[in-house]
Amino acid sequence: MGDTNQYQFVLKHKEKLDGPFLEVGSRDYGETQDLRSFFPDDTYIGIDLSEGKGVDTILDLTQPFDAIDEKLGRRRFGTIFSFSVMEHCDNPFLMAANMERLLKPGGRIVLSVPFAWKFHGYPSDYWRFTREGVKKLFPGIDWEEDDNNRWHTPKRGDFRELDDSLGIVHLSGKYYRQRGMLLRGVAADLLKVVRSLGLLRWLLGYRYLLLPTMIDMIGVLRDES
Repeated sequence: MGDTNQYQFVLKHKEKLDGPFLEVGSRDYGETQDLRSFFPDDTYIGIDLSEGKGVDTILDLTQPFDAIDEKLGRRRFGTIFSFSVMEHCDNPFLMAANMERLLKPGGRIVLSVPFAWKFHGYPSDYWRFTREGVKKLFPGIDWEEDDNNRWHTPKRGDFRELDDSLGIVHLSGKYYRQRGMLLRGVAADLLKVVRSLGLLRWLLGYRYLLLPTMIDMIGVLRDES
């Protein structure tokens, strides 16, 4: 179950996603989005650590793979969704390896993980991720480098290019003017004046701030033949 922007991310790319579908972390907590409705004519299996709405099978992806494979009927998936789940896994490398093994040839992983976010336990909260970290987690996946990879904030529709400015709000007018962002440059300069007057010192005593940020990526299982 994704948030509003994760839902929009899937909507944008759903035409190239093939079934069967596996959603990791599918339990509906009442404010999450229903990805299953995008694919009414395909096999769609939702798994989570506990039962609830949206959960077809209770399953821990850090179990031995044979146990996972048996519980899923030895099925291989064309698409695996994992949204806001990896940070809660105490062994993300094992989980990622098992997800790769569950893909059929040419299958895709659609992943959304936090880069900067508040602590939120389920059952706990262990990790934050970068784009390069995701690549280390999934060595058998070729991650697409174009518009398929983005980052977003909690604001509806607020997607950005996945580059080295990930999550950053600069407090330097010069930074924005050099990039042709004149209005943002003016706003940053006004904040500089406020800071020089000793106002909002607790907030503006830094060169930049980090927004709540999720990384959204799509990757394809590499053909090793």
